[in-house]
Amino acid sequence: MSTDPVGRFLTALDPEHREAVSAKPREEQEQLAAAWERELESDTELDSLDELSPAAAEAEAARRVLDGRTG
Repeated sequence: MSTDPVGRFLTALDPEHREAVSAKPREEQEQLAAAWERELESDTELDSLDELSPAAAEAEAARRVLDGRTG
């Protein structure tokens, strides 16, 4: 498993979004990854999901970050 936040964030994304984010400049990828990590740390609903499925919690946090970023 990657310890790089950008790599972990990209892994949490679905293939379509992963491709789109990978095409962005590295600085923007790092900003998205940082927002994703903040979402994982701060959202208590994700804590419960993380206990059941860490990958699902990471994917949900990634979806929220992208939705907030584009919505």
